Amino acid sequence: MADVPIGRARRLPPELAMLRISHARHRLPAVFGTGLLIVLAIGVMVGGGIFSLAGKQAATMAGPAVIVSFIIASVVCLLAALSYAELSSTLPTAGSVYTFAYVAFGELWAWIVGWALVLELVVAAAVVSRIWAAYFTATLDGFDIGIPTFLADHSQVDKGTGWIAAALVVVLMLLVMTGAKLTGRVLAMIVAAKLVAVVLVIAVGARHVDKANYSPFVPDVKEGAGASGTVLQSLLGGAGDAFGVMGIFTAAGAIVFSFIGFDLIATAAEDAKDPRRSIPRAMLASIGIVTVLYVAMGAVLVGLRPYGELNTAAPVSDALRAAGSPGWSANVINIGALFGLTTVVLVVLIAQSRVLFAMGRDGLLPRGLAHVGAGSSPSRAALVAGIVAAALALDPGTVKRADLLVLGTLFAFAFCAVGVIRLRKSQPDLERGFRVPLVPFIPIVSVLATLWLSLNLAANTWRDFAIWMVAGLVLYFAYGRRHSALGNREEPPAAPPEPEPGPPGSRPPGAHRAGYR
Repeated sequence: MADVPIGRARRLPPELAMLRISHARHRLPAVFGTGLLIVLAIGVMVGGGIFSLAGKQAATMAGPAVIVSFIIASVVCLLAALSYAELSSTLPTAGSVYTFAYVAFGELWAWIVGWALVLELVVAAAVVSRIWAAYFTATLDGFDIGIPTFLADHSQVDKGTGWIAAALVVVLMLLVMTGAKLTGRVLAMIVAAKLVAVVLVIAVGARHVDKANYSPFVPDVKEGAGASGTVLQSLLGGAGDAFGVMGIFTAAGAIVFSFIGFDLIATAAEDAKDPRRSIPRAMLASIGIVTVLYVAMGAVLVGLRPYGELNTAAPVSDALRAAGSPGWSANVINIGALFGLTTVVLVVLIAQSRVLFAMGRDGLLPRGLAHVGAGSSPSRAALVAGIVAAALALDPGTVKRADLLVLGTLFAFAFCAVGVIRLRKSQPDLERGFRVPLVPFIPIVSVLATLWLSLNLAANTWRDFAIWMVAGLVLYFAYGRRHSALGNREEPPAAPPEPEPGPPGSRPPGAHRAGYR
């Protein structure tokens, strides 16, 4: 067995991280190629951010300059994606940055990052499912279908018990539990449908753009107009100001929510074919595709209607109707939004199940979460993820916690960038399918950019994040540290029997996942 440190560091040796995949009784089948990984990323990236968040941030924080906010968020995410690409191609395991931190920094830091990922994903599923419920009723209304009172009362974004949102989460949870192959096919069909809807918005909406709506492009600062002061504003003596240059950066911090998705590809690395190449390619390609779509759609959205009128439950379809677009186009957009938001929740549940699976396999959470069901899916982890997200979706205050998942994501971004520097020094001979250029310059810039956006989030978001992390540390010292497979020096299970030789030139099952030669 690899030499496992027992001291404070408790770092997971990279060869042992890979052995836990190649020798595990419960391991995930490789079903995702590069194309399906791109679909996976676009499935979660094109959703709540463009169909809901863009309108809110334009109306309350950035004005038409929300287009610049999207570009800023894209650059920050691209810098982070470079680090994710290197680490995913080095350690293609289900835990994403959780496993990266385990190898680079040690068990305690791995737990902290994993706990932040749990927060990010469960809040994302709950928030987006409530936005889905609002678009669901908007779609029915667009087709003049009578909406029962119960449905109307329980499908609002920030009001009423979210029974409709919770029902969506449960249905998608059951789909995830059936297995990756079925989920991938469904996801590919839905993503194709929503991309058609996005292109339609851009094509139809461009004909109704009023250039007057772009002026002023950067509205004057409105003191105290923001919902609450950001950390940076507090440091500079402000109190919840909106618009102006700082409003652009504040909006960019929230809009990172729109780009969450490329990082979730890393959680599916263990499901991927040839992950050392497919993961980096899919990450970078998906960010490029989505950035073009976001900037184009954002430009159309703020051109359709005065920015102050965009803070509605369904801003895209509402803006098209207000601009005089044919009624059918708004209906198609609502249907596309439903598809888009559905894939967001679906992919988030896939990612959440993989994180819980990895933490359970390492013993930091109950081992039952590492069970792989009949559908070759971590069914128990998916069940737990779905139940928690559905319960959170019932709470009307959930949508106000959206910035929590952004902060959790930015926290993981920073760890990933520092992890690249650390592993380049401590493990320079590891096989890497992708290498970040200009190390340590690029990772350092990534950390600084991530920190800047984090400081543009509200102070109460930082407070709630700190409470969550303290609760996580209590759980780690009460349970995870004592049950850790690494801390207990558990031997990996015996290697599976050698498979029968296949046709000349073929590779034995699982050969691509061993990760070392």
